[in-house]
Amino acid sequence: MKKFVLVEDAGMRFATKKGPFVALRDVSLSIARGEFIALIGHSGCGKSTLLNLIAGLTTPTDGALICDGREIAGPGPERAVVFQNHSLLPWLTCFENVHLAVERVFGAREGRAKLKARTNEALALVGLSHAEQKYPHEISGGMKQRVGIARALSMQPKVLLMDEPFGALDALTRARLQDELMKICEATQATTVMVTHDVDEAVLLADRIVMMTNGPAATIGEILAVDLPRPRDRLALAHDARYLDCRAAVLSFLYEKQAHRESIAA
Repeated sequence: MKKFVLVEDAGMRFATKKGPFVALRDVSLSIARGEFIALIGHSGCGKSTLLNLIAGLTTPTDGALICDGREIAGPGPERAVVFQNHSLLPWLTCFENVHLAVERVFGAREGRAKLKARTNEALALVGLSHAEQKYPHEISGGMKQRVGIARALSMQPKVLLMDEPFGALDALTRARLQDELMKICEATQATTVMVTHDVDEAVLLADRIVMMTNGPAATIGEILAVDLPRPRDRLALAHDARYLDCRAAVLSFLYEKQAHRESIAA
């Protein structure tokens, strides 16, 4: 497996009034180009902290992170982030919110027509061409999140990082966006790392599921390869023995192995 994103013995400590707080320790992970990784674990296990390290939003106190042969030393357009909160600017239309990112990344070397085309392509990819002139308050929560995904994809990132992007949505909207995300990843071949609390979401979307131990001083406990062919159909998978086995393995880690450790620590 070619190492496209590499996390080497990464650790993260935060200064607090009570002294140093160790959020992560000894985290090592190799991610291949085009791979979909799901990070899962109980609250406080450092999933978002690890995602922020890959994004370059925070710097590790130990170890190093590398993307496409270069050390990650800060944020960059090659690594786009989609948060649970869509973070759209309310005074801009859907088109303008996406165009802002396009202009920032490509504005210095491309003309207006090309920038507009990039924006239109990104909105079309998430099925929102019809809503490009609407403002955030005029569209649903699911549509806002799709605008956020379009904005990230419009930058043509090498790595798409997603921090529970569907966590605040209702079940049906979440399922539709999961299906759309699978199609988008197939079309773009984007390397994707996604934080989730949802076991079914992890098994449906991921090539590998990275299961984190309980914090503090969390690390990678187990990594599960999801051996399911693509494209994936949620209805067909509902009765697939391999899907059920993967689901059971993740549940066992979360609610038996980690619950047991938590009770010992208590």
